[in-house]
Amino acid sequence: MRLTIWSRGCARPVLSDDMSASGLRAVLESGLPDADGPGVYPSAVALVLRDGEVVAREAVGEAVRYAARDYTLLPPERRIPARPDTLYDIASITKMFTSVLVLGLVEEGLLDLDEPVGRWFPEYRTGSKARTTLRMLLTHIGGYLPGRPVWRESAYVGRRRRMLLAAEPVREPGSGFQYSDIGYQTAGFLAELVTGQRLEALVEDRILTPLGLTDTGYNPAVTLLPRIAAAEQRDDLETGVIHGRVHDENAYGLGGVAGHAGLFSTAADLARFGEMLRGDGTLDGVTLLKPESVAQMRTDQIPAGVDHPYGQGVGARIDDVKFMGPLTGAFGHTGFTGTSLVVDQARRLTVVLLTNRVHPTRDTDINPSRAAVSAWAASL
Repeated sequence: MRLTIWSRGCARPVLSDDMSASGLRAVLESGLPDADGPGVYPSAVALVLRDGEVVAREAVGEAVRYAARDYTLLPPERRIPARPDTLYDIASITKMFTSVLVLGLVEEGLLDLDEPVGRWFPEYRTGSKARTTLRMLLTHIGGYLPGRPVWRESAYVGRRRRMLLAAEPVREPGSGFQYSDIGYQTAGFLAELVTGQRLEALVEDRILTPLGLTDTGYNPAVTLLPRIAAAEQRDDLETGVIHGRVHDENAYGLGGVAGHAGLFSTAADLARFGEMLRGDGTLDGVTLLKPESVAQMRTDQIPAGVDHPYGQGVGARIDDVKFMGPLTGAFGHTGFTGTSLVVDQARRLTVVLLTNRVHPTRDTDINPSRAAVSAWAASL
């Protein structure tokens, strides 16, 4: 079987007949810097499981490579090679964790996907927002723009939270699809309100600890820096190259903890999370969700007549060819930093790709590399 592997920029395909782990390595290496330019990403880690068994695990490149956004290289002794256990900022894959948390609270009767959010937040009790439900927020039909840059608008975390809750939709809730962080930020606040616990504690107690995800969490300790992949240099934030703190500006502005972004993880931990979903909410005898709750994630929730580019479940995209390639019917999510998780129950696959394509800038297209990894897995 001949596999087409999309090269950087999709300029021309790289072809491979190799379905072995070395074939996956070739896929990953096609995105690395070379004599022709900086590539798609400086480092990547991929992990593919079939029937819960590791089929391939590869790490390539340097997790810390650049000193500045102009691609100035660090001295060799300050660069850090990627390893299978390198920690990456998983960005919007955090939304899947938030959704698992919220669905668990729904099972307990603390939340209801279809009750108006105004039951809990007064900011949602007037105008068109009064018709907004939690399901709408978790499926991107709440009517919001992609986000509101509250990190620029206030210096105080409490004020930023209130501003996000007060954000106004730009269309009637339920009438159109627009990917937006605001729904997941609100869902995180809501989980805190109904439990009386902080979001990081909820994620730790209800997901990370039960599944044994010891390398996943918000705000990683400074001692972990040698294992953490670097991100972008942001001149406007005057922080230099981001290393060890969340890349997303609003998550950073909320103290590093948010419902839409903020988690760091490894390929192994993320694969276990994916395996729990592949197992309809249960892994190694530990049940986080009922099968019917996982079904909410893998079933398209968008109302008839509303255009959307891919199927959208609660917290997960369905059949999104841009990163799932030929894994039709799969569900999962991507992260802006260059990460992706694909769960394919029909093919019994869990596919993880972690990159820091935002190091040192965000000016690359990671989707061809994501699709190539998915294509490799589909051809097993």
